[in-house]
Amino acid sequence: MTEKAPTRQADRELRAEIVIDAEPSAVWAVLADLDRMPEWSPELIRMVPLKRGGLRVGQWYLGVNRRKSVVWPTRNVVKQVEADRVLSWHTATSGATWIYELEAAGGGTRLVQRRPVPRLTYLSKITAGSVLGGGVSHCDELEAGMATTLNRLKAAIEGPAA
Repeated sequence: MTEKAPTRQADRELRAEIVIDAEPSAVWAVLADLDRMPEWSPELIRMVPLKRGGLRVGQWYLGVNRRKSVVWPTRNVVKQVEADRVLSWHTATSGATWIYELEAAGGGTRLVQRRPVPRLTYLSKITAGSVLGGGVSHCDELEAGMATTLNRLKAAIEGPAA
């Protein structure tokens, strides 16, 4: 019996992980500064808080993203803020949730970025298919971008010697 290759789907959970040579508190200090998130992410241009009060559960952010010549906004609501452990927000426009999980690993920190999509929105399906080159290919690009994001975070935290 021949096994079938796993189906690549636009609504699959995306994942990337890296070990950073720094304590979780040092990683958190950089990760939780969402003003700097565009430095790490190849697709994000800006994260703008839409309410007062800083990074906290319930805070809304306007995300501005770019892929080639296409620019689009997203509405994001922070779901979890546990210092040195987890940061997540739900992107209402796509149905995705972006999760960063930190865990002590030896003398460093394992940083995992995940993007589950419990239910891809209709708008997201249409946009990905008509503007972003297709849902599956955009997800492949997002997953590669997640690895880039984590590598850039690692380089910023560990410094030039990394």
